[in-house]
Amino acid sequence: MYSKAAIAGHPIHPMLIGFPVACYTGTLVGFAVYAATGHQFWLNLAIALNVVGVGSALLAALPGLVDWAFGIPRGSAAKTVGLAHAGLNVTALVLFAVSLGTYVTHWNGPATGTTLGLALTSAGVACTLAAGFLGWMLVQDYHIGIRLTPTQERDELAVQNVHRIGAHRSHAA
Repeated sequence: MYSKAAIAGHPIHPMLIGFPVACYTGTLVGFAVYAATGHQFWLNLAIALNVVGVGSALLAALPGLVDWAFGIPRGSAAKTVGLAHAGLNVTALVLFAVSLGTYVTHWNGPATGTTLGLALTSAGVACTLAAGFLGWMLVQDYHIGIRLTPTQERDELAVQNVHRIGAHRSHAA
């Protein structure tokens, strides 16, 4: 288990990521329904969910960064996947933050257009989906945040050693 930010042995980062994922998705839906209907409620919902999405993404990023920086071994494939995962999540965060900055002043009145909001949040959700794929790869393939039994841990170390030996031989050739 490589997680360094944990409560009672349970990694914090996976506990928190559901909030920005749900809020980002809801923000996109809110913009889409507002674009279709023009009802202010949907724009306000999109803005409110965007605020919570951006805030909760920042909160979820902190234990994720701790796990990546201090938990995942340097030079490992998991470190590279983790960096790509973080990059996609930061990109999504920036897209949603720009959307929020653009539309937050329209809480009490209609937005002049929703094309930008739809484009930014669609791209943000796409980045979030790709980041989620990589995040699951970290769990499924590299066992980040997974508590292994002693037998599984021994087998995991044996596999890592085989990979290190193979990499060393290919560099020496």
